[in-house]
Amino acid sequence: MIQRLLAAAFCALATLPGAALAQAWPAKPIRLMVPFPPGGSTDIVARIVAQKLSERLGQSIVIENRGGAGGTLGTAVVARAAPDGYTLTVASTSTHVVAPSVYKKLDYDAVKDFAPISLMAMSPYLLVVNPSLPAKNLGELVALAKKQPGKLNYASAGIGSTTHLAMEMLKLASGTFMLHIPYNGNGPAGTALIGGQVEVLFGSLPALLPHARSGRARALAVGTPKRSPSLPDVPTVAESGYPGFDASLWLAIMAPAGTPRPILDRLQKEIVSIVGAAETREALDKAGAEPLTSTPAELAAMLSDGVPKYAAIVKAAGVKPE
Repeated sequence: MIQRLLAAAFCALATLPGAALAQAWPAKPIRLMVPFPPGGSTDIVARIVAQKLSERLGQSIVIENRGGAGGTLGTAVVARAAPDGYTLTVASTSTHVVAPSVYKKLDYDAVKDFAPISLMAMSPYLLVVNPSLPAKNLGELVALAKKQPGKLNYASAGIGSTTHLAMEMLKLASGTFMLHIPYNGNGPAGTALIGGQVEVLFGSLPALLPHARSGRARALAVGTPKRSPSLPDVPTVAESGYPGFDASLWLAIMAPAGTPRPILDRLQKEIVSIVGAAETREALDKAGAEPLTSTPAELAAMLSDGVPKYAAIVKAAGVKPE
Protein backbone atom coordinates (compact mmCIF):
# COMPACT_ATOMS: atom_id res chain seq x y z
CA MET A 1 0.00 0.00 0.00
CA ILE A 2 2.81 2.42 0.91
CA GLN A 3 4.59 1.66 -2.33
CA ARG A 4 1.41 2.33 -4.30
CA LEU A 5 0.91 5.66 -2.53
CA LEU A 6 4.51 6.71 -3.19
CA ALA A 7 4.22 5.72 -6.84
CA ALA A 8 0.98 7.65 -7.19
CA ALA A 9 2.54 10.72 -5.56
CA PHE A 10 5.52 10.55 -7.89
CA CYS A 11 3.32 10.27 -10.95
CA ALA A 12 1.23 13.20 -9.81
CA LEU A 13 4.34 15.35 -9.36
CA ALA A 14 5.69 14.30 -12.75
CA THR A 15 2.53 15.46 -14.46
CA LEU A 16 2.43 18.88 -12.83
CA PRO A 17 2.43 21.70 -15.35
CA GLY A 18 5.56 23.81 -15.50
CA ALA A 19 4.21 26.68 -13.40
CA ALA A 20 3.06 24.33 -10.63
CA LEU A 21 6.41 22.53 -10.65
CA ALA A 22 8.26 25.82 -10.26
CA GLN A 23 6.01 26.76 -7.33
CA ALA A 24 6.67 23.40 -5.62
CA TRP A 25 10.41 23.89 -5.93
CA PRO A 26 12.48 24.21 -3.80
CA ALA A 27 11.16 22.05 -0.99
CA LYS A 28 14.57 21.19 0.53
CA PRO A 29 18.17 22.51 0.66
CA ILE A 30 20.06 22.89 -2.62
CA ARG A 31 23.62 21.65 -3.11
CA LEU A 32 25.96 24.04 -4.93
CA MET A 33 29.14 22.39 -6.11
CA VAL A 34 32.25 24.58 -6.04
CA PRO A 35 34.76 22.36 -7.86
CA PHE A 36 37.78 24.03 -6.27
CA PRO A 37 39.14 24.27 -2.71
CA PRO A 38 37.95 27.04 -0.35
CA GLY A 39 39.61 30.44 -0.61
CA GLY A 40 39.89 30.76 -4.38
CA SER A 41 38.00 33.18 -6.60
CA THR A 42 35.36 30.60 -7.52
CA ASP A 43 34.62 29.93 -3.87
CA ILE A 44 34.54 33.63 -2.95
CA VAL A 45 32.07 34.59 -5.70
CA ALA A 46 29.94 31.49 -5.10
CA ARG A 47 29.47 32.29 -1.42
CA ILE A 48 28.51 35.91 -2.11
CA VAL A 49 25.78 34.87 -4.56
CA ALA A 50 24.68 31.74 -2.67
CA GLN A 51 23.88 33.69 0.48
CA LYS A 52 21.47 35.96 -1.39
CA LEU A 53 20.01 33.09 -3.42
CA SER A 54 19.24 31.21 -0.21
CA GLU A 55 17.34 34.20 1.12
CA ARG A 56 15.29 34.53 -2.06
CA LEU A 57 14.45 30.85 -2.40
CA GLY A 58 13.76 30.28 1.29
CA GLN A 59 16.06 27.25 1.40
CA SER A 60 19.64 26.67 2.45
CA ILE A 61 22.29 26.60 -0.25
CA VAL A 62 24.83 24.00 0.87
CA ILE A 63 28.22 24.68 -0.71
CA GLU A 64 30.34 21.62 -1.38
CA ASN A 65 34.00 22.23 -2.20
CA ARG A 66 35.44 19.36 -4.20
CA GLY A 67 38.70 20.33 -5.86
CA GLY A 68 41.07 18.43 -8.10
CA ALA A 69 41.97 18.00 -11.78
CA GLY A 70 41.28 21.61 -12.72
CA GLY A 71 37.78 21.52 -11.28
CA THR A 72 36.70 18.53 -13.36
CA LEU A 73 36.19 16.11 -10.45
CA GLY A 74 33.47 18.15 -8.77
CA THR A 75 31.97 19.13 -12.11
CA ALA A 76 31.63 15.47 -13.10
CA VAL A 77 29.62 14.81 -9.93
CA VAL A 78 27.04 17.38 -11.00
CA ALA A 79 26.89 16.02 -14.55
CA ARG A 80 25.72 12.69 -13.07
CA ALA A 81 23.32 14.23 -10.52
CA ALA A 82 19.55 14.04 -10.78
CA PRO A 83 18.19 16.93 -12.90
CA ASP A 84 15.72 18.02 -10.25
CA GLY A 85 16.99 21.49 -9.36
CA TYR A 86 18.61 20.39 -6.11
CA THR A 87 22.16 20.12 -7.45
CA LEU A 88 23.89 23.03 -9.17
CA THR A 89 27.49 23.80 -10.05
CA VAL A 90 29.70 26.83 -10.42
CA ALA A 91 30.97 26.50 -13.97
CA SER A 92 34.00 28.42 -15.18
CA THR A 93 36.38 28.98 -18.04
CA SER A 94 38.49 26.21 -16.53
CA THR A 95 35.81 23.52 -16.20
CA HIS A 96 33.87 24.15 -19.39
CA VAL A 97 36.12 25.60 -22.12
CA VAL A 98 39.65 24.65 -21.08
CA ALA A 99 39.11 21.13 -19.74
CA PRO A 100 38.02 19.57 -23.07
CA SER A 101 41.47 20.35 -24.52
CA VAL A 102 43.50 19.47 -21.43
CA TYR A 103 42.07 16.10 -20.44
CA LYS A 104 41.98 13.13 -22.80
CA LYS A 105 39.08 11.59 -20.91
CA LEU A 106 36.50 13.78 -19.20
CA ASP A 107 33.73 12.20 -17.18
CA TYR A 108 31.33 14.73 -18.67
CA ASP A 109 30.51 16.56 -21.87
CA ALA A 110 30.95 20.26 -21.11
CA VAL A 111 28.08 21.19 -23.43
CA LYS A 112 25.64 18.27 -23.56
CA ASP A 113 25.64 17.37 -19.85
CA PHE A 114 24.73 20.81 -18.48
CA ALA A 115 21.94 23.36 -18.66
CA PRO A 116 23.37 26.91 -18.69
CA ILE A 117 21.62 29.35 -16.33
CA SER A 118 23.56 32.61 -16.01
CA LEU A 119 26.93 34.20 -15.57
CA MET A 120 27.67 35.60 -12.11
CA ALA A 121 30.95 37.44 -12.54
CA MET A 122 34.06 37.97 -14.60
CA SER A 123 37.36 37.82 -12.73
CA PRO A 124 40.60 39.32 -14.03
CA TYR A 125 43.89 37.54 -13.55
CA LEU A 126 46.52 39.28 -11.46
CA LEU A 127 50.25 38.74 -11.90
CA VAL A 128 51.94 38.77 -8.49
CA VAL A 129 55.34 37.90 -7.11
CA ASN A 130 56.66 37.12 -3.66
CA PRO A 131 57.93 40.41 -2.13
CA SER A 132 61.40 38.89 -1.79
CA LEU A 133 61.78 38.85 -5.58
CA PRO A 134 63.53 41.99 -6.85
CA ALA A 135 60.97 42.77 -9.56
CA LYS A 136 58.87 45.90 -9.18
CA ASN A 137 57.08 45.65 -12.55
CA LEU A 138 56.49 43.23 -15.41
CA GLY A 139 59.50 44.48 -17.37
CA GLU A 140 61.83 43.69 -14.46
CA LEU A 141 60.28 40.24 -14.02
CA VAL A 142 60.80 39.44 -17.71
CA ALA A 143 64.41 40.64 -17.46
CA LEU A 144 65.04 38.37 -14.46
CA ALA A 145 63.49 35.39 -16.23
CA LYS A 146 65.53 35.97 -19.37
CA LYS A 147 68.75 36.40 -17.41
CA GLN A 148 68.42 32.95 -15.82
CA PRO A 149 65.96 30.80 -17.79
CA GLY A 150 64.27 28.18 -15.64
CA LYS A 151 65.51 29.53 -12.31
CA LEU A 152 62.25 31.30 -11.45
CA ASN A 153 59.22 29.17 -10.70
CA TYR A 154 55.53 29.92 -10.82
CA ALA A 155 52.45 28.37 -9.23
CA SER A 156 49.09 27.55 -10.78
CA ALA A 157 45.78 26.02 -9.74
CA GLY A 158 46.77 22.83 -11.57
CA ILE A 159 48.02 21.56 -14.91
CA GLY A 160 45.81 22.93 -17.64
CA SER A 161 44.00 25.32 -15.29
CA THR A 162 43.28 28.83 -16.48
CA THR A 163 45.97 30.16 -14.15
CA HIS A 164 48.43 27.79 -15.82
CA LEU A 165 47.37 28.86 -19.30
CA ALA A 166 47.41 32.58 -18.40
CA MET A 167 51.06 32.24 -17.40
CA GLU A 168 51.84 30.18 -20.49
CA MET A 169 50.29 32.96 -22.60
CA LEU A 170 52.57 35.47 -20.88
CA LYS A 171 55.62 33.26 -21.34
CA LEU A 172 54.87 32.93 -25.04
CA ALA A 173 54.33 36.67 -25.41
CA SER A 174 57.52 37.59 -23.51
CA GLY A 175 59.78 34.79 -24.74
CA THR A 176 60.62 33.62 -21.23
CA PHE A 177 60.84 30.29 -19.44
CA MET A 178 59.86 29.69 -15.82
CA LEU A 179 59.37 26.38 -14.02
CA HIS A 180 55.73 25.40 -13.47
CA ILE A 181 54.66 24.10 -10.05
CA PRO A 182 50.97 23.07 -10.06
CA TYR A 183 48.79 23.12 -6.94
CA ASN A 184 45.29 21.87 -6.22
CA GLY A 185 43.42 25.16 -6.64
CA ASN A 186 43.91 28.92 -6.44
CA GLY A 187 43.85 28.97 -2.65
CA PRO A 188 46.79 26.58 -2.18
CA ALA A 189 48.71 28.30 -5.01
CA GLY A 190 48.31 31.68 -3.30
CA THR A 191 49.38 30.22 0.03
CA ALA A 192 52.51 28.79 -1.59
CA LEU A 193 53.41 32.18 -3.07
CA ILE A 194 52.95 34.00 0.25
CA GLY A 195 54.94 31.32 2.05
CA GLY A 196 57.84 31.65 -0.38
CA GLN A 197 57.59 28.16 -1.86
CA VAL A 198 57.09 29.76 -5.28
CA GLU A 199 58.03 33.17 -6.66
CA VAL A 200 55.39 34.02 -9.28
CA LEU A 201 51.65 33.47 -9.73
CA PHE A 202 49.25 34.68 -12.41
CA GLY A 203 46.14 33.96 -10.36
CA SER A 204 42.56 35.12 -10.07
CA LEU A 205 42.25 38.63 -8.68
CA PRO A 206 39.57 37.93 -6.00
CA ALA A 207 41.76 35.32 -4.32
CA LEU A 208 44.91 37.46 -4.49
CA LEU A 209 43.42 40.88 -3.76
CA PRO A 210 43.75 40.73 0.06
CA HIS A 211 47.40 39.66 -0.24
CA ALA A 212 48.17 42.38 -2.79
CA ARG A 213 46.60 45.02 -0.55
CA SER A 214 48.41 43.79 2.56
CA GLY A 215 51.81 43.62 0.85
CA ARG A 216 52.19 39.86 1.28
CA ALA A 217 52.23 39.68 -2.53
CA ARG A 218 53.46 42.34 -4.95
CA ALA A 219 51.06 43.02 -7.82
CA LEU A 220 52.79 43.65 -11.16
CA ALA A 221 50.04 43.58 -13.79
CA VAL A 222 46.39 42.80 -14.54
CA GLY A 223 45.53 40.39 -17.36
CA THR A 224 42.44 42.18 -18.69
CA PRO A 225 42.56 44.91 -21.37
CA LYS A 226 41.42 47.52 -18.82
CA ARG A 227 42.72 48.16 -15.32
CA SER A 228 40.76 46.77 -12.40
CA PRO A 229 38.85 49.27 -10.22
CA SER A 230 40.03 47.20 -7.25
CA LEU A 231 43.68 47.97 -8.05
CA PRO A 232 43.59 51.12 -10.21
CA ASP A 233 47.34 51.78 -9.82
CA VAL A 234 48.34 48.38 -11.21
CA PRO A 235 48.90 48.50 -15.00
CA THR A 236 47.63 45.90 -17.44
CA VAL A 237 49.89 43.42 -19.21
CA ALA A 238 48.97 45.19 -22.45
CA GLU A 239 50.12 48.54 -21.02
CA SER A 240 53.34 46.89 -19.87
CA GLY A 241 54.49 46.09 -23.37
CA TYR A 242 52.29 43.27 -24.65
CA PRO A 243 49.38 44.78 -26.65
CA GLY A 244 46.32 42.61 -27.09
CA PHE A 245 47.00 40.44 -24.06
CA ASP A 246 43.77 39.30 -22.37
CA ALA A 247 43.37 36.75 -19.57
CA SER A 248 40.25 36.56 -17.46
CA LEU A 249 37.96 34.01 -15.83
CA TRP A 250 34.17 33.85 -16.12
CA LEU A 251 32.06 32.21 -13.43
CA ALA A 252 28.52 30.94 -13.99
CA ILE A 253 25.78 28.77 -12.53
CA MET A 254 24.72 25.62 -14.36
CA ALA A 255 22.50 22.63 -13.63
CA PRO A 256 22.50 19.05 -14.91
CA ALA A 257 21.02 18.70 -18.40
CA GLY A 258 17.34 17.88 -18.26
CA THR A 259 16.55 20.12 -15.31
CA PRO A 260 12.97 21.40 -15.83
CA ARG A 261 12.80 24.70 -17.68
CA PRO A 262 10.61 26.43 -15.06
CA ILE A 263 13.30 25.80 -12.44
CA LEU A 264 16.06 27.06 -14.75
CA ASP A 265 14.03 30.17 -15.55
CA ARG A 266 13.42 30.86 -11.86
CA LEU A 267 17.11 30.50 -11.05
CA GLN A 268 18.18 32.72 -13.94
CA LYS A 269 15.71 35.41 -12.89
CA GLU A 270 16.90 35.31 -9.26
CA ILE A 271 20.61 35.35 -10.15
CA VAL A 272 20.21 38.31 -12.50
CA SER A 273 18.33 40.18 -9.77
CA ILE A 274 20.90 39.26 -7.10
CA VAL A 275 23.94 40.24 -9.14
CA GLY A 276 22.25 43.46 -10.22
CA ALA A 277 21.56 44.51 -6.62
CA ALA A 278 23.78 47.27 -5.25
CA GLU A 279 24.76 45.23 -2.18
CA THR A 280 25.95 42.27 -4.26
CA ARG A 281 27.75 44.44 -6.78
CA GLU A 282 29.58 46.17 -3.95
CA ALA A 283 30.59 42.83 -2.41
CA LEU A 284 31.84 41.51 -5.76
CA ASP A 285 33.69 44.75 -6.48
CA LYS A 286 35.44 44.55 -3.10
CA ALA A 287 36.41 40.97 -3.90
CA GLY A 288 37.90 42.05 -7.23
CA ALA A 289 35.24 40.44 -9.43
CA GLU A 290 33.21 42.22 -12.09
CA PRO A 291 29.45 41.59 -11.71
CA LEU A 292 28.12 40.07 -14.93
CA THR A 293 24.98 38.14 -15.89
CA SER A 294 23.67 36.52 -19.06
CA THR A 295 20.84 34.62 -20.62
CA PRO A 296 21.22 30.84 -20.97
CA ALA A 297 21.70 31.30 -24.72
CA GLU A 298 24.49 33.85 -24.22
CA LEU A 299 26.24 31.52 -21.79
CA ALA A 300 25.91 28.61 -24.22
CA ALA A 301 27.49 30.77 -26.94
CA MET A 302 30.45 31.49 -24.67
CA LEU A 303 31.03 27.75 -24.40
CA SER A 304 30.89 27.30 -28.17
CA ASP A 305 33.34 30.17 -28.75
CA GLY A 306 35.64 29.40 -25.83
CA VAL A 307 36.44 25.74 -26.48
CA PRO A 308 38.30 26.28 -29.81
CA LYS A 309 39.98 29.45 -28.49
CA TYR A 310 41.59 27.66 -25.56
CA ALA A 311 42.33 24.59 -27.64
CA ALA A 312 44.62 26.81 -29.71
CA ILE A 313 46.27 28.22 -26.56
CA VAL A 314 46.82 24.73 -25.13
CA LYS A 315 48.44 23.60 -28.40
CA ALA A 316 50.65 26.70 -28.67
CA ALA A 317 51.80 26.30 -25.05
CA GLY A 318 52.60 22.64 -25.58
CA VAL A 319 50.38 21.51 -22.71
CA LYS A 320 50.04 17.75 -22.99
CA PRO A 321 46.52 16.35 -22.36
CA GLU A 322 46.40 14.23 -19.21
